[in-house]
Order: sequence, then structure tokens, then C-alpha cells
Amino acid sequence: MNFSYKTFNLPFRHPFTISKGTKTHQPTFVVELEYFGVRGYGEAPAISYYDIPVEKMTADLEAKRIFVEKFSFQDPERYWHYLHHLFPQNSFLVCALDMAGWDLYGKLQRRQLHDIWNLDVSKAPLTDYTIGIDTIEKMVEKMQEKPWPVYKIKVGTEGDLQMVEALRKHTDAVFRVDANAGWTLDQALAKIPVLKELGVEFVDQPLAKDDWESMKILYGRSPLPLIADEACVKESDVEKCAGHFHGINIKLTKCSGITVARRMISRARELEMKVMIGCMNESSVGTAAIAQLAPLLDYVDMDGPLLLTEDIAKGVTFDRGKICYTTGAGLGVEMTAFD
Repeated sequence: MNFSYKTFNLPFRHPFTISKGTKTHQPTFVVELEYFGVRGYGEAPAISYYDIPVEKMTADLEAKRIFVEKFSFQDPERYWHYLHHLFPQNSFLVCALDMAGWDLYGKLQRRQLHDIWNLDVSKAPLTDYTIGIDTIEKMVEKMQEKPWPVYKIKVGTEGDLQMVEALRKHTDAVFRVDANAGWTLDQALAKIPVLKELGVEFVDQPLAKDDWESMKILYGRSPLPLIADEACVKESDVEKCAGHFHGINIKLTKCSGITVARRMISRARELEMKVMIGCMNESSVGTAAIAQLAPLLDYVDMDGPLLLTEDIAKGVTFDRGKICYTTGAGLGVEMTAFD
């Protein structure tokens, strides 16, 4: 099996601000696996606060090129286990390769993954559209620029409630808020009841990822469901989140790919938890991977390509939040900017 890769720096339509900072571009790493003339693609965006830039993904992959290329590909789950041991400290790189392996597997069978897994795409939830932190006027402008049935609103500042109140005046859409671990327990206890009155559906990661004691208290007192994001990175975190959160938000890049995400979904269901998959501003490559899993989810956040001014592939599109699947095989994505 041969591989090649390319890095991109994709520009946002608007500066993208969360409680952790602002960025104008999304660096991302895309890998191509080639097996007897069939090509599969996978993606991992670089996230600064996880300290895995595209340069590290490139260096780690080159350092073990011979081991990646000598693998006799047959089963993507077996491939993930091989990669997991090959790159134990780089889940982002494992994700890109795992995703490419699944794309390759589907193309070899000439079927999309959701079809191989016998999933009903009509059951896929609507994707939300993210409104990043900004001035109230700019946030209203962003929302009006993209009429949508479900919005995810980034919060984590002193003006959280004022922002949500202002946005609510302009739409009756479903609101979700994502604090990105930006609140204290006291702030969350004060803000969440007000957010419930404003029609918010749930709160994503209200407190610091390692503040389990406070999360236990908030879990028992919150009038809104609480979804773990930064607190649920890897497979073993699912168990820890039970009794502290009502659901989990899986990120393919952080958990190391499709293979692990499927196991996390199954375990969360056993624990009677809600399940969401969120994006990390992927292009249409990573977004197409999320789409394959969407019928298994309660909520999905896969608006990455909608937030960017440039894309590197063609794949999933949206009709006011509804996922529109392509007819291709594997991930159902066509690369447009790789060679």
C-alpha cells in the first residue's frame, strides 16, 4: 500500500472565536492511501490546544513510512489496531489514516459505509450551524446570513446571556450552546436556567474538562442536558462521563477515527447516554466521514465546510440542515485539490 499526503490552510468566512481564542484559518492534514489503484482519503485538522500541528503529523508519518506502506490491507478495524500501536501518541494522524482506510474499504466494495453498516440515512439528525463569539451585532449578522433550523452558539464570556437573548429575538430556531469549558460551577448554575428559558436545547462542556467534582454537582442540578466534549476525548472517557454528563460529543480527530467512534457510540448507548458527533472545522473529507455515522446519532455538528471559504473536496451537501448524501462509494467524497 502506498500513501501520499498534503496539508492545507483553509480560510474561514469569518474569524472563528471560541472561549479558547480566535483563528482565521484552519490548518488540516489530508492523507491518500492507494491500494492496487484504488484511493482512499482521510483528514485530521490541527488544533493548537492539543499541540498536534500538521508538521507533527507529517514528521511522524514520514518517520514510519515503511511500516505504513508494508501493511497488507484487508480490514479497516485491523488496520486501526496496527496504526494505534504504530502511532500511540498521535491520535490525529491515526484518525486521518483510519478514515482513509475506511474510505478505501468502501470503495473496494463499491458501497458507502452507511450502506455496509445497514444504516438508514433518513434517520440522520439535522446538523447545526455554528455562530462563533463576536460582537452581538456581528453574531446576529452571521445568523441572518445563514438561515438554519438549528444553531450552535459559542459562549464562555461575561456577555453570554446577552448574546443568546439578542439572537433569540431574530429566530425561533433550536439553540445549542457550547461553553468550551469556559464557565465555573457558579456561573453555570446561574446561566443555565436562563438559557433554558431562551429555548436552548443543551449545553456542551460547561466546565473544565477535569473538574469532575463540580460536574457531578451540576449534573444533579442542571435543568438542561449536559454534553461532554473536552472531557470525552478517548474511548475510556465514555465510562467516566456517565453520571456527570447526559451525553457525549465525539470528535473523530481526537478519538483517533471512525473505528473508535463506532465503539464509543455503542458504549454510550449501553450507558443510556445521548450521542453527538462534532466537527473540528474539517473540509468535506472529514465531514463525509461524520455523515456515514450520522444515522446512529441524536445530534450532529458537521458544518465545517459551511464555515470555510474554500474546500478541497466535493461530498456531502445540506438542505437547511438535512444531510444530502452523494452516490459515491466509501465516504462518498471526491477530491478536488490534492494532486
